[in-house]
Parts: sequence; structure tokens; C-alpha cells
Amino acid sequence: MIKSMLILALFLTWSQTTYAQSLSYSIVDTDVKEFSSNSGLISTPAIGDPYYGQDATYTGHQASYADNGNGTITDLVTGLCWEQDMGEKITYREAFIKADTMRLGAFDDWRVPTIKELYSLILFTGRVSGATAIEKFIDTEYFNQPLGDPDLGEREIDAQTWSSTQYAGLTMNGDSTVFGVNFVDGRIKGYPKYKPGSNNTLPRTMYFRMVRGNPDYGLNKFEDNGNGTITDYATGLMWQQADDGQMRDWETALSYAESLDQGGHSDWRLPNAKELHSIVDYSRSPQATSSAAIDPLFITSDIKDPDGNSGQYPYFWTGTTHQDGPNPYSAAVYI
Repeated sequence: MIKSMLILALFLTWSQTTYAQSLSYSIVDTDVKEFSSNSGLISTPAIGDPYYGQDATYTGHQASYADNGNGTITDLVTGLCWEQDMGEKITYREAFIKADTMRLGAFDDWRVPTIKELYSLILFTGRVSGATAIEKFIDTEYFNQPLGDPDLGEREIDAQTWSSTQYAGLTMNGDSTVFGVNFVDGRIKGYPKYKPGSNNTLPRTMYFRMVRGNPDYGLNKFEDNGNGTITDYATGLMWQQADDGQMRDWETALSYAESLDQGGHSDWRLPNAKELHSIVDYSRSPQATSSAAIDPLFITSDIKDPDGNSGQYPYFWTGTTHQDGPNPYSAAVYI
């Protein structure tokens, strides 16, 4: 998303918590440490400067992994244990069979990860240029992440990793769609379960990285604080309950967040990509529930599409930059 594009409203997080021991899970930081404007790298902005408050301003739970020496990697922040090498591409159905029968590392409780579990592994120090991989969006010191095979007619970015999470509705021409994370181009995408034109008879194959441990990861524990804020006691993050219906470019969104005073707190900020993703509700969609994909405790503006039809919902900025294209510093992540 080009940073000069206007996006309607935003949700914000409060960064402080005094109840860390009771959290269900922690969100791994994005690993972004560089600062940029709409067009290039900049020096570290001071409070009140343009572009202050972006992802690199705040240091969260830095990624930390342990190689268990048995084909598994433990995430020391989330408590999740991962398959190190995904093997060959398989179908959605085959993935669940694999998880049920796996005995990797002497464990038998493997599962196909949800999209939230899978997204916990993404690092936004990756870089891509169109279909060409430059730096992968996952820690390759610990995880084997293949590229697409040109000998098979694939692009380098054709190496998507699927989750267990399906879209609540249908896409395109009635396709049943599965969400996946592309660790080559740094995006969440939806992919049809079946090959186009096969009348839902030929299943597609994708990579799957199995996971075990911390079954509470990704499950929210929201509480309405009665003052325009929502606390998620799963992560310890506090959120603005309602967007304010105003379109802003990225620079202005950062400034708005930093100057917000709400619910008795003045330390609001624009969330990073992984924080904002933590409150997406994948059981909801405009098609399936006539709502935005977020818990009903939150109030989301209803917008109209270019044809004037209501029942549409806006994009929301994050403070995380996304390195893609001829100018890798001109884009930021949105949800």
C-alpha cells in the first residue's frame, strides 16, 4: 500500500501492561529497525517530528528461537513449536492427515497452524521486488523457506504457506478459499482450495508448516472498559474501540495516534502489523456475517464502494513498513 494513499481511520494500541504473567501469549516484534518517510530512509525522528511513531520507534518482544536438534524449532516468545522443514507441497486435506500422523521430535500433538499462529513467524525485514525474492520474511537461520521453482513455471514468490483458516464466505466465482502467509513477499493472501477451471475437483497444493504447543495462541480475551477502549487480556494490548471515520495518509495517521488522549491514557500509538492482525476475527466477513472481520465490541465505519453500495469496510494503517518494488521505502502494511 503506497503511503500517500488515504485510508479510513485506525485502531491503536496502548503499550504498557502490568499483568504480563497472566497473558495467553505475547506478540513477536516485526524486527523493523529502520525509519523511512514516504520515499526513503530517514534518521531517527524525535517526538513531534514527521514520521515519529512508526514501527521502529517501539521495541517489542524480539524474535527468539531454539533449534531443538530434532527437526523442530521452539519460539521462545510465543511458546509455539514448529516444524523446521516443510517438505513438499501438499493439498489442504493431506495437511490434516500429515498433522494427525506426525511423530516429529517424538511428539504426536502436531496441528495445521491457524493464520494467526503462522503470521507470528513473519519478519518485516524481508524484501521483495515484484515476483523477485531479495530477502525472505522469515528467519532463515532457523526455518527452511523454499522459493518457487522456475523449472516448474513458477515465480520465486510462488512458495506460499497455507494455514488451517478458511475465508468465511466464497471468493471469485464461488471458490472455497484458504488463508496463507507468503514468507517470500511478506503478505497474507487467500488462495482457492481447488485449481481454477477444475469445477472443484482438482485440489491445489501448497506448503504447510506444522505447529504444536500453546493452544491459546490467537484467542482473544476482550473486555469493554466503558471509556471508548477495549483491553485484550490475551495479549495485554489496549485498543481504541471505534475508528473516528477520518481518512488519513500514513504520516498523518502516525501523528494522530501519537497525540491521542483517550480512556485516561496518552501513550497511544499506531499498532505494528502483527499487533493489528491479532484482533482480526476470521469467523466474520461482510459476505458471511454482514460485518467487518472484527469482534462486535469494536465499532467500524461502514463505507461505500465506488458504485455507491454500502456494507463495505475500510483498510487500517499499521506503523510497519513493507519493502517491495523499485522504491522499497514507499509502502507500509495495512490490514
